[in-house]
Amino acid sequence: MSNGYVITGTDTAVGKTYVTSRLVRELRLAGADAVGYKPVCCGERSDAELLVDASGGVEPIESLNPVWYQAPVAPAVAAELEGKPVRLQEIRDHAESVAARHDHLLMEGVGGWEVPVTMEETFADLAQALGWPVILVAANRLGALNHTLLSVRAIEERGLELVVVLLNHLTEEHDIAMTTNRHVLGEYLKVPIHSLEKDDDFNGHILAREILARQRGESLLH
Repeated sequence: MSNGYVITGTDTAVGKTYVTSRLVRELRLAGADAVGYKPVCCGERSDAELLVDASGGVEPIESLNPVWYQAPVAPAVAAELEGKPVRLQEIRDHAESVAARHDHLLMEGVGGWEVPVTMEETFADLAQALGWPVILVAANRLGALNHTLLSVRAIEERGLELVVVLLNHLTEEHDIAMTTNRHVLGEYLKVPIHSLEKDDDFNGHILAREILARQRGESLLH
């Protein structure tokens, strides 16, 4: 069983960093040597800084975020603008080397699933090359059904295992789309779907226990 997981999103700013940091902290509280990993940052580096903090400072930021571009655009564009292209194989090799030093590595994606990392390859190519199980984070709002179903199909078409879909509630209000999205997705998808908000049934420790159980060849989610 792989010790690496990919946390991807249906879009940018849907809560990937929050989920990744939360899971890393829960795993470490359970006694596991877990780290968060952000292969590429574009613009500010706050996402990587949060992951370093969640990981207990066991690795420097240059290790948990090996590629940092200043321009807040897709990595492929930033690389061209700054004259610092990177090969996908280099990122893969680095991620695997960091994962080998720890019990668990949770790799936060870059934007959405098909964001261009180079001019020839997207983040999905990196995830497929690694072959790690995937956790999908979707913003719970109008449009989530389309974005989630498209992303799930794209992940499965890459031959990767989707562990769970997390519907992240980003606002205080609840409109009719927000209150029905989970049920509708349940009619279409066979994977577990959990809501991520204070008053729902998902807590970080649930998924952390699932990751630990999977390492033993078991599963708790259904």
